[in-house]
Amino acid sequence: MPSHVRRRRGAPRYLPAILCAALCVVLFLAVYLLAGGREDAGSASVPTPTAEPAAVTVEPTAGPTAEPSPEPTPEALPETADAGQQYVDRLTFLGDSLTYHMALFGYVPFTQVWVPEIATLALFSCPTALINYYPKDDPENPRELSIADTAAAAQPEYLVISLGVNGMAVLDEDEFKRYYSDLIDSILENSPDTKIICQSIYPVVDGVAPKGITNENVVKANRWIQDVAKQAGLPYLNTYEILVDDAGGLAAQYAREDGYHVTEGTYELILQYIRTHAYE
Repeated sequence: MPSHVRRRRGAPRYLPAILCAALCVVLFLAVYLLAGGREDAGSASVPTPTAEPAAVTVEPTAGPTAEPSPEPTPEALPETADAGQQYVDRLTFLGDSLTYHMALFGYVPFTQVWVPEIATLALFSCPTALINYYPKDDPENPRELSIADTAAAAQPEYLVISLGVNGMAVLDEDEFKRYYSDLIDSILENSPDTKIICQSIYPVVDGVAPKGITNENVVKANRWIQDVAKQAGLPYLNTYEILVDDAGGLAAQYAREDGYHVTEGTYELILQYIRTHAYE
């Protein structure tokens, strides 16, 4: 057989090797690409889920707070049958110059009046004030005692507190009530059986009475006295109502020149009111 025929037949013998090699290269490239793709996919950053925003709790806005209704004040002592002079004789009066004048004009003896030697008293002075105390069994030899010691020594059956006009313009409500309440407490601690009566402040003549002693302040302070009386469970004696005129001031027939002291004859009216608004 001719040689050139043998060479042509020999060529296909190497073809499988070539194809196998090519196939290996293709497989290698495929594996490489697949592996690389997976590596890249694994190394790719995975977006972190964004956290949900924290829930914001919105507190409900409170509506305007309603003003509390004021506590009802105690009713003033009602009118009673005339308790007579014997009722007045059982009373002791703690007060200022208005109370002192009641004894000075002879309507009650000094043994029934608790006033300092200077003949006047301010509410804020009560913790340290010395009373010119006249013992009933030795009225010619008064002694100066604190209000608490006077209560302990006298043990009065009734005590009418007639204070507040002096100093009401310089005390706010809390201070006024605190001084008044502390006064009541100090008396009852030393004389627990005493029946205390809280008396109103008298009206004044506006523009004539000393600075700060005005009817506006009188009305305000009387309300405070009523509040303290209610808190302490004590009666309120409203002598204010018989002295006030239609304009809200001290009636002219009862006023002295200074605009806040009352005339001598006015005490007769006041004591008559006390007798017909008795506290038993």
